[in-house]
Amino acid sequence: MDTVHNPHDALFREIYSRKAEAQSFLEHYLPKDVLDLFEPNSLDICKDSFVDEELKAYYSDILYTVQLDGQKGYVYVLFEHKSYPDRVIHLQVLEYMLKIWRLHLSQHKGEKKRTLPIILPLILYHGGETWPYGRRLSDLLCGPTDKLADYIPDFDLLFTDLSDYTDDEIRGTILSRVVLLLFKHIFDADIRTRLPDILELLRAIMAQEHGLRMLEIVLRYIYSAVDSLSAEDIAEVAEQVLYEQGGGLSMTIAQQLEQKGLEKGLEKGLEKGEVIGGILFAQRMLKLSIYDHKELEQKDPDELRHLLTKLEAAVLEREQPEHPKLQASDL
Repeated sequence: MDTVHNPHDALFREIYSRKAEAQSFLEHYLPKDVLDLFEPNSLDICKDSFVDEELKAYYSDILYTVQLDGQKGYVYVLFEHKSYPDRVIHLQVLEYMLKIWRLHLSQHKGEKKRTLPIILPLILYHGGETWPYGRRLSDLLCGPTDKLADYIPDFDLLFTDLSDYTDDEIRGTILSRVVLLLFKHIFDADIRTRLPDILELLRAIMAQEHGLRMLEIVLRYIYSAVDSLSAEDIAEVAEQVLYEQGGGLSMTIAQQLEQKGLEKGLEKGLEKGEVIGGILFAQRMLKLSIYDHKELEQKDPDELRHLLTKLEAAVLEREQPEHPKLQASDL
């Protein structure tokens, strides 16, 4: 069976390409003196990625634009998802900063006085050990760096090492906390025993518009990233935590995790694939077999979103007592 290529990258970009989650992450993990320079509500997400193709198995990135004390600037977040630290990560960051500046210059060719915006580099690290190396570029250099400081490039990395935080210290929106806790513990041998507390956080957003879809994304990440857990293992934990009344949902969730079409949708990051995945997931939870993946592929995006909205509402209603059963004719 195929698995999602680079599940860490897929989850990272899926969640932190959402403005609310990005804003929450930066507010909780940037220093206060830096945040004080941000103009409120100026955050925007860039679609570009600067990681070299051959390194995408180890790094993910997102670039944000912000207003820094009245001037356009950037926050560049590089997520290192190896299980061990990279001593020369500063060189990667420097290369990507140069790419961002070159892109900026190419987009402002007509300006008479072209300047370079500030780029704040932030590393998100979730390796199996505490980061053991220096955080300045000059820490990599040998020789009299102090005497030649005026002539050599140097910068400090803003750094979020998840191993520096207890679980209770990880802050942010519910979805951001779930993702960061998963990143923190995903390499742990006892990940299964940690899942109930992490997934419990999702209970608060299950009634929201995209709650079901977020659950699906999180479960598929766990399934793809943890070799020691089967689809049935993950589904059983999810049912125990999120569905107190049980009802055999663990099997439907497990079947959904193994649905190749949904994995394809997440891997490619396509909105249509994500919506189709949500529809199939909701159908299984409602024990319906109205549409298969091939039939859904033929529908236009607006029709798919309308169908997903109805199914999500039906899933929420099923948790209420004496809810009416959804019929195929209702869709």
